[in-house]
Amino acid sequence: MMLWLLLLACSTSHAANKYPTNQKSSITFDPSQLICSAPGPPGAPGPPGYPGSAGPIGRMGLPGKDGVDGKDGQKGYKGEEGDRGNPGRSGKPGTKGIRGAIGKLGPRGPRGLKGAQGSAGIHGPKGTDGNNGEPGLRGICKCGINTARSAFSVAITYSFPKERMPIKFDKVLLNEGGHYNASSGKFICGIPGIYYFSYDITLANKHLAIGLVHNGQYRIKTFDANTGNYDVASGSTIMYLKLKDEVWLQIFYSEQNGLFYDAHWADSLFTGFMIYVDQDYLNEIEDEQIF
Repeated sequence: MMLWLLLLACSTSHAANKYPTNQKSSITFDPSQLICSAPGPPGAPGPPGYPGSAGPIGRMGLPGKDGVDGKDGQKGYKGEEGDRGNPGRSGKPGTKGIRGAIGKLGPRGPRGLKGAQGSAGIHGPKGTDGNNGEPGLRGICKCGINTARSAFSVAITYSFPKERMPIKFDKVLLNEGGHYNASSGKFICGIPGIYYFSYDITLANKHLAIGLVHNGQYRIKTFDANTGNYDVASGSTIMYLKLKDEVWLQIFYSEQNGLFYDAHWADSLFTGFMIYVDQDYLNEIEDEQIF
């Protein structure tokens, strides 16, 4: 750098000597002045200046991109059980379920106290009289013939009789005419005519399938399902009987013999009676008495 400056000064001095002396010039150069005016070497750096005042806050930069998700941490230890929360609200009632099977009959409870008799009801108004019927046919006098009678009512003193056999009602309450046989359980017709039969049977612990039999054929059948309490099965009918016809009750289905006896609770009854006698039978008796 210094060499370049010296060459520049020499060339400048040489150029100045070539100018004519008689030429007018507004500036006069001295070669020594040119040499002394060359820049010297750079000085040492000055001490650092004082910090400047803080500039204005720049605009907020744009948000950076989301970083890559880190790896899942290790499974933590099970925390302590928290306090029990308050009970939730009651849910809506569910739909009604299917009715369950009939349970077994429970043990018999103690007999309750007799309740007070209720008050009598109010008598209803008397109805109007009906019209008189037409006169009937003139009857035939049977003054010399005794009035025919046949009626019975019997009860049973044991439970669960055998199936498909005549039930022997061994407690006779009434046996007008003696046509009921307690040893066989059968009513044997002694006077032909129209008869009425009925039965009221107490059942418990089992179902009851019972029927009224006439000469080996079922005339009526009833079935009563036990619901866990005492129940009563009933039936009745009217039929014509000839002389020596037989009528009885029996269980017609296996294991459905729920007839129940309780001396202090309820009875099971079998009843029958003649409504009216066969007129042809009376005429035959009259003819036999005449001759």
